[in-house]
Amino acid sequence: MGRRRLVLGLGGTVDYELRWDSAVLGRLARAHGIRRHEVTSTSPIVDERSLIVSILAFVASGTGAERFVSDSAVIERFSAHFAYDVTLGGTGVRAGLALAGLGIPSTQHLVSIDDTVRRLLPDAVSYVCSADADTRDPHLIVQYPAGAQVQLVDADIVSPASNRLIFANDPPNREMAISPALSAELTDAGGFLVSGFNTMQDHALLERRLGELQAAMRTLPADALLYYEDAGFYTREFSETVRARLLPRIDVYGMNEDELQEYVGRSVRLLDADEVADALREVHALIPVPALVVHTRYWAVAVGPQAARHRKALDSAVSVAATRYRLGDGITADDVAATTGLPRHEGGGELVRAVEGSLPEAAGVAAFHLDVLAPTTVGLGDTFVGGFLAGHVEPMRATGRRS
Repeated sequence: MGRRRLVLGLGGTVDYELRWDSAVLGRLARAHGIRRHEVTSTSPIVDERSLIVSILAFVASGTGAERFVSDSAVIERFSAHFAYDVTLGGTGVRAGLALAGLGIPSTQHLVSIDDTVRRLLPDAVSYVCSADADTRDPHLIVQYPAGAQVQLVDADIVSPASNRLIFANDPPNREMAISPALSAELTDAGGFLVSGFNTMQDHALLERRLGELQAAMRTLPADALLYYEDAGFYTREFSETVRARLLPRIDVYGMNEDELQEYVGRSVRLLDADEVADALREVHALIPVPALVVHTRYWAVAVGPQAARHRKALDSAVSVAATRYRLGDGITADDVAATTGLPRHEGGGELVRAVEGSLPEAAGVAAFHLDVLAPTTVGLGDTFVGGFLAGHVEPMRATGRRS
């Protein structure tokens, strides 16, 4: 990829990152009279009560997810009960923030903008934006720790693991307008990250946006790396539409363990080599890209004819993501270097060796074994993507922002 610029898209967000407080959530649950048998992750989120029910369901299972909320006002009302931090999100933006910390500039394609975005983007991140006016539709980020205990009216809920949840109603990201300036930005790009179609809900509009993206990509150099991150579709069938249009050009197709399990339609024990190998084989048959990358808390594995060439990028990716997990925002190259000296996950290493032995076109690395009192679980997949791209480029001197 040399010293050519990375272009990252397709949409960014303003995030409200809640500071977890079991007592506040429990008080709200009891005030709404929520009982254990009502707790489900499948009901529509239309008000504060149904939002709390959904959060409790995921906490009880220790899983992560991204869900649609009927109205952004629900997020505003719920967030007001908690302390929270205002940050920038979206796969491309968080990947770009990680890259900036490593001394690697990028250009973002945004679909919404406001003064918060302008203020929080570092100088190493330039941008083009398809919006013609300022808007804000915040995404609610809930990251909960292992062992979190929430008291309901009739029972307690205890989380078996730490994870993160995302709740949003974001019209600009649902519409995903493509900036006319994207084509020029791609002309000399060494890598292009595509993500964000997962939030769209209008199939005809999705088809139109994919056509516009393909038109813009005509200027993308043939040797540029195209990384596509799945990110969990609100409407799973839409992922088939995206693959039908973009699969011939995708070099690396990434997803996390939740998305892997959605594709295979069953739970997968992430440290069981046979189950993981079967799932990887099944998903790669569905998504036959040069390298299918699955990243989890224990390991990251690429499958496909080009998997082996990405081993260095996988190692960079897990190192950068682990650094965010233990330190949060603002990580630097020195922080990542310190992480690389920490122990790897023993079970993850054993699984990688077993999967590489059973799948002829597999290459993987173990994640790190980290014991962190207050880990950062939000944005780890996005940071993984940034670390992966960093593994393909050399640090470049940051340039100024353009709009």
